[in-house]
Amino acid sequence: MNILIIEDEMLAAERLKMLINQYDPGIRIEPVLESIEESVHRLKTKPHPELLLMDIHLSDGHSFEIFKQVDLQRPVIFTTAYDDYAIDAFRHFSIDYILKPVTAQHLANAIHKYRTISSAFYPPDYNSWATQWKVNSTARYKDRFLAKLGTRSIFINAEDIACFQADNKIVYLIDREGNRFIINYTLEKLEPLLDPYHFFRINRKMIVHSKVIDVVKQFYNGRLKLMLKNINMNEDILVSRERVNDFRKWAEGGLL
Repeated sequence: MNILIIEDEMLAAERLKMLINQYDPGIRIEPVLESIEESVHRLKTKPHPELLLMDIHLSDGHSFEIFKQVDLQRPVIFTTAYDDYAIDAFRHFSIDYILKPVTAQHLANAIHKYRTISSAFYPPDYNSWATQWKVNSTARYKDRFLAKLGTRSIFINAEDIACFQADNKIVYLIDREGNRFIINYTLEKLEPLLDPYHFFRINRKMIVHSKVIDVVKQFYNGRLKLMLKNINMNEDILVSRERVNDFRKWAEGGLL
């Protein structure tokens, strides 16, 4: 049996490979693909894998675009941090829809389901599966924020956020282009509203998004120093000493 992983987050891809190997070391895992472009080229030029594990948000768009360019009729297990695409996912030969962070049990159940039906695979009842999944899903996090820009307020999607920073009782939302916006939240109120797979509170003043962390360095006194993509700060971005162990677990895709 061979599996193709389509995932643009290195940590998430490595976690999937580890869980697959734990489930069955005999499964062959093909090289991970990170984009729609790579995936379309691979699927057009080589035999299709028996099973695909596919993230929905890729570096160059939604993975559903792959199905528009390739006649792919292999079962797919979707892995995503968002629950908004369940119905669309089950229209594309999906046999399961797993919210990140993917657990060993969820992935094992999905692969077992594939093996059970692989000898006579038929597309499932998409709408009823998606509806049931929506009912059973309990992980609901904010997917957008209302931020102040002068006298105006604008919506900013969670996936476009680089970090939140507290400064003199004011909390700023900083987007991935480095723009700063005031929001009416404290960091304490923000934490339970944010998806813990992507967001982590590194110290008492800052929460960061995983996708903007470029480099992690050792720092004085047991702390870690983070370098963020396209984000310039007037001070070092540090993971506090008491948060370092939790940060390492989080960075590896584990639940805290």
